[in-house]
Amino acid sequence: MEPMVSVKNVSMRFNLATEKVDSLKEYLIKFAKGNLKFEEFWALNDVSIDIMPGDVYGLVGLNGSGKSTLLKTIAGVLKPTKGSVTVNGVIAPLIELGAGFDMDLTARENIYLNGAVLGYSKKYMDEHFREIVDFSELHNFLDVPLKNYSSGMVARIAFAIATTTKPDILIADEILSVGDYTFQEKCENRMKELMSDGTTVILVSHSIDQVRRLCNKVTWLEHGNVMMTGATKEVCDAYMSNY
Repeated sequence: MEPMVSVKNVSMRFNLATEKVDSLKEYLIKFAKGNLKFEEFWALNDVSIDIMPGDVYGLVGLNGSGKSTLLKTIAGVLKPTKGSVTVNGVIAPLIELGAGFDMDLTARENIYLNGAVLGYSKKYMDEHFREIVDFSELHNFLDVPLKNYSSGMVARIAFAIATTTKPDILIADEILSVGDYTFQEKCENRMKELMSDGTTVILVSHSIDQVRRLCNKVTWLEHGNVMMTGATKEVCDAYMSNY
């Protein structure tokens, strides 16, 4: 069986400016003269994982371990410095919630805008508009600009839009940690529906309990390196005993 996502020997390098500049003008002058000093930072080091159809694949690790960078390479947001990522299917990424939103527009306008960003037609959004609003439970705030929303309210709409279809692959980065407990439970149930329909899910969560509940496989990352990959219980137990 062919993997839905195949990450082969992926490394990701960022160049961090190491000196202080007081203005954009000074930065541009130093940059043009080649006087800026950079330090290489490797966010991922030779990472290889295969995610099979129907997997609910968890990524665990402390902040800065490379989890979000790996998700962004899978989603195609970042191109790896070395290695390759092959994806077989349509991805619905919930990486940076509301990344496709315009905060000056209302929730109603943003539902159509975000739908367009994700590749859905206006007709499709018309047909699913009520379902999105019902799921987000924000009926009374539809004509309020998003800049007046809390981050939890924005997350509700983003999750409702991204999961209104049945994507081949759903990427969820800390998505289930937003909103109140009942909404988190609702999100988990929606994800379970997608899983039962065969959607492959890649989940990053700081809640190890959530990873244990939802995932069948887990990779533990530390400083951009794969520490361990395997069955959920085995990896989570090792991860927890380490910290």
